[in-house]
Amino acid sequence: MKTNITLKIDSDLLRQARVLAAEEGSSISALVTLHLEQAVRERKGYAKARRRALARLRKGFDLQWTPPASRDQLHER
Repeated sequence: MKTNITLKIDSDLLRQARVLAAEEGSSISALVTLHLEQAVRERKGYAKARRRALARLRKGFDLQWTPPASRDQLHER
């Protein structure tokens, strides 16, 4: 289902948008829809990547770290 919306934009921007839409063989409505869909998709992708990164940070990384030898162990004679 599609819903109509009303936008208030500068008349010069509207003129340029009409030219752009005509060059692409599209309508202003289709251009706006395309860009809004892209913005929403990018936002969702960012949120998903952020959740994955935070989950990895909470889990932690196995760096296979071993504590260094003590001073006494290093200088055993």
